[in-house]
Amino acid sequence: MTVEACGDELVARVARGERDAFEAFYRQLLGPVGAVVRRVLRDRAQSEEVVQEVFLELWRTADRYRPERGSVHAWALTAAHHRAVDRVRAARAGAERERAAALRDYRPAYDSVAAEAERRIEDHAVRTALAALAPAQREALALAYWGGCTQTRIAALLGAPLGTVKSRVRDGLRRLRVELG
Repeated sequence: MTVEACGDELVARVARGERDAFEAFYRQLLGPVGAVVRRVLRDRAQSEEVVQEVFLELWRTADRYRPERGSVHAWALTAAHHRAVDRVRAARAGAERERAAALRDYRPAYDSVAAEAERRIEDHAVRTALAALAPAQREALALAYWGGCTQTRIAALLGAPLGTVKSRVRDGLRRLRVELG
């Protein structure tokens, strides 16, 4: 006798707590329920756990089965699919929580004191290299890089030809490159 052949009656007996009815119910639906769960989870050990959870849920909720909403087979397979999907979602959420915790606990691999010391050394080297430039080159570079001026604007501010400003910037950068090694 299949679940469908005696579906409503078998589920009603399961709802009353009849163990022999549940055994028959379990034997007839184990294959289809297991197949649905394995298809979703793809992991044998987790699938076995979820199948047991599904049958426990069906045992506990047998009194809520409504034949007008679908067959016993569909009711059981829907419960199996939902439980398997819940397991996948829980695993993803757990992995996301672990990833977020790892990111939250992440500490950079550098020491901020050492980084600050390096920055100060580099600042000093740049200031020393700038001091070695001719005043006209230093002024042109300062207006271009720290003042944010275009070379045309620098020429207007200094009252110098554009070609002269371009030469000062180019020559100043070359000299800085040499000074900074």
